[in-house]
Amino acid sequence: MLTEREERASVAVASNAPFSEWGSTFTDPRLAAAVVDRLTFNSHILETGTDSYRLRSTRTKKGTATTP
Repeated sequence: MLTEREERASVAVASNAPFSEWGSTFTDPRLAAAVVDRLTFNSHILETGTDSYRLRSTRTKKGTATTP
């Protein structure tokens, strides 16, 4: 299904876990590798860092420290 979609239009996927940890999400390591392979083929990967934008924004509004 993913392959059919990416042949017709863009696909956006967001995850808090790096690809190296996807094996714990997909119980079969071969399945995890196949999903990563399909998602990264002809893709643009944007790494935004490890700090949560939402947490930082909330703390800024409350006047507390930015991040631990």
